[in-house]
Amino acid sequence: MRGGPDLHFQAEELASSLPPLMVAAERVASTVSQGVHGRRRVGSGETFWQFRRYQPGDPTQLIDWRQSAKSQPVYVRENEWEAAQSVWLWRDNSPSMLYGSSREVPMKSVRANLLVLALASLLARGGERFTILGSGISPGTGRGMLHRLAMMVDDEQTAGANLPAFEPLPRYGRIVLVGDFLSPLDVVKETVDAFATQGLRGHMLQVLDPAEEALPFAGRVHFEGMESEGDVIIGRVESAREEYKVHFTRHRDALESIARRVGWTFAIHHTDHPPESPLLALYLALSVDPTSRGSLARVLGR
Repeated sequence: MRGGPDLHFQAEELASSLPPLMVAAERVASTVSQGVHGRRRVGSGETFWQFRRYQPGDPTQLIDWRQSAKSQPVYVRENEWEAAQSVWLWRDNSPSMLYGSSREVPMKSVRANLLVLALASLLARGGERFTILGSGISPGTGRGMLHRLAMMVDDEQTAGANLPAFEPLPRYGRIVLVGDFLSPLDVVKETVDAFATQGLRGHMLQVLDPAEEALPFAGRVHFEGMESEGDVIIGRVESAREEYKVHFTRHRDALESIARRVGWTFAIHHTDHPPESPLLALYLALSVDPTSRGSLARVLGR
């Protein structure tokens, strides 16, 4: 084939220049994208999308009487939300994210980077604008923006803060925070409230190693603080396990309460589980029209 060997070499050279993280993120995004129907969703647009059955609480002006006259059920007319949105993505790159309890599970930082980049890939496919929070780069879209983001995520060393620094953002934007959120609750609340008061809709995904929640160790264990907390030696870890779980559960429940109070979503992902499920949940949460109070069930047509 004319130019075959040279073309093949160029293709391999181009592929090798992509960060391994980018390749993995694209693979995860491709899997998830098969389960969603692009970026089409219910909202304030002029383009007709679908009919669905009338539900209690629906405004009567949405009823399509012509379609309803054809059969017994009453139908409402739904349009497609046409407004592109801007999404600011952030992942915790503090030292605590470098933890991995075994070789069978990735470090929290690796999984957080993968999820953020895969989500950016899905947003790019849907024509949405996105950027990394704190990067100083304005939201953009397309493959060029995705590759730019991939280089930022892949090259940055884990040495940052465990919560994002506040910065003024446009009202009605979206913000996605991915981290372990093991900071003091009052600090987490202050951070979330600062962004929420701007009118931003937010989504928090707590990434945890399974050992952090289960404390599966036994005997005398030396725990090393990864963020200057100091070291702790416990003679019999199993004797402290139940009390530890109680405190951990309280912290998790408080995080969820902080998010729910301002209308944000909160979810937990353990690194020993596949990344597709939390990625799909984040993408679907972002697919809800911020001006609508409809549920995800409606978006999915259930």
